[in-house]
Amino acid sequence: MFDVRTFPRAICVAIACLGVANLSFAATVDLLIRNGVIYDGHGNAPIRGDLAVDDGRVVAVGMLADTRARKEIDAKGLAVAPGFINVLSWAPESLLHDGRAMSDIKQGVTLEIFGEGNSFGPVNRAIREEMIKTQGDIRYDVTWNTLDEFLKTLTKQGVSPNVASFIGATTVREYVIGFEDRTPTPAELKKMQELVREAMREGALGVGSSLIYAPAAYAKTDELVAITKAAGEYGGAYISHMRSEGDRFLEALDELILIAREAGVHAEAYHLKAAGEKNWPKMQQAIDRIEAARKEGLSITADMYAYTAGATGLDAAMPPWVQAGGIDAWIERLQKPEIRARVLQEMRAPAPDWESLLVAAGSPERVLLIGFKNDKLKPLTGKTLAEVAKLRGTSPEDTAIDLVIEDRTRVGTAYFLMSEENVTLGLSQPWVSLGSDADAPAPEGVFLKSNPHPRAYGNFARFLGLYVREKRVTSLPDAIRRMTHLPALNFKLKDRGCLDVRCHADIVIFDAATIGDHATFDQPHQYSTGVRDVFVNGVQVLRDGEHTGEFPGQVVYGPGRKH
Repeated sequence: MFDVRTFPRAICVAIACLGVANLSFAATVDLLIRNGVIYDGHGNAPIRGDLAVDDGRVVAVGMLADTRARKEIDAKGLAVAPGFINVLSWAPESLLHDGRAMSDIKQGVTLEIFGEGNSFGPVNRAIREEMIKTQGDIRYDVTWNTLDEFLKTLTKQGVSPNVASFIGATTVREYVIGFEDRTPTPAELKKMQELVREAMREGALGVGSSLIYAPAAYAKTDELVAITKAAGEYGGAYISHMRSEGDRFLEALDELILIAREAGVHAEAYHLKAAGEKNWPKMQQAIDRIEAARKEGLSITADMYAYTAGATGLDAAMPPWVQAGGIDAWIERLQKPEIRARVLQEMRAPAPDWESLLVAAGSPERVLLIGFKNDKLKPLTGKTLAEVAKLRGTSPEDTAIDLVIEDRTRVGTAYFLMSEENVTLGLSQPWVSLGSDADAPAPEGVFLKSNPHPRAYGNFARFLGLYVREKRVTSLPDAIRRMTHLPALNFKLKDRGCLDVRCHADIVIFDAATIGDHATFDQPHQYSTGVRDVFVNGVQVLRDGEHTGEFPGQVVYGPGRKH
């Protein structure tokens, strides 16, 4: 087996840099991709040539006429790029059920990053019980205790993409003080910091928060600074679904920038958006604030999905205080007439300290119900909240409350909140990467019991097809950079997101002229097209658009992990 680690560095560099030269590379390698249009992930202009892979790493790039390989692939006329990094993935449960990650693999995604607020570790008794209680169509045993144990559970079971995770600020809070709405004591805060340090040593990428949901919403800024400083001791980052994306969008962005400054870390805004029509002018203002922070020397970035609708649950239409204590306590309160009356009043006229996505959407016609656990409610999948309210003869707010009680979940919901102009504006920014904010399903079996947001099947292909090829929000080399090397740099993922010599061989081969999405809100279970081949750690997982049955995914660790 050829070992890139012992190959002379000067020769490696020469081969990589002199891509147009007719170089001789005599070694026999595992894989040779010939005649491709090769994008290195750094945003440089592509070169036409060959790419050699051995032992899961890129070993040469150029005109490799004399190189021999155990496997050769002709990529003539096709783009050859680093595999795409899904910065915001909700695929843990779908991967536990189906390790192929079909909807993402068929778009060229080779790394799924988890941890938006909730992470799948650490787990204690209370968290384990809540995880089991709130499971939907996919059922699984929670057999792990730490975040690293969960990630290793995935790779031991077998997954096609690589996996990585932030430690969730919500999970840390739940682990130490439960689901209560209160400030941690100094001793509790120290314990929360130590949990973050332990996760960083295990390989977490940093701290991820999700501040519009209970119990995350109960955390004050100083709490977030404290736990983020703990992550920063190990080179970790802070990434956040901010406290507001609507009426207090700019104030929430200021909080994220403050946390980055106080903790001395890189910070990223999850799914950057200005939610609600009256807030649409704030998108440019937010971009200006990020640019100003970057000029100040702070490392601030964002990620997005390429759609005008977001997806979450009906919990985002109800005040956080009623959700304290977890799902059972929430439902118990909703069934008390005096509390229900107060909730209804606040849903219609939210208090200044929280934000309703139902109000932000502007109308119950713009709220789509996409996922239920209760079989009796599944026929309502794909209907708007307005339609269900009319069927039941109840107000939209009453209907939302009743559905949560009947389903005993937050109820999967899509809210149409953004303008197309702002989506285009955001996707034009050079510091914006891509995250699906979705799982990785397949159009079969248990996945057909609910309707995902179409971004689960189309986010990356839609960006490359609609926004890059058709709308020209950026060049193809830069678009690839923003889906590969940019997030790898932001989160210190060594030798990922690139096709330089020594980079891990996560590779996608696609047709830049045809790649595109097909999933819609009416018919979301439709694969994107245009990606032909995908390799993860040098192993082919997609061949001519079909899954190979291989599961070479590895845990990708953050900077605090000592290998």
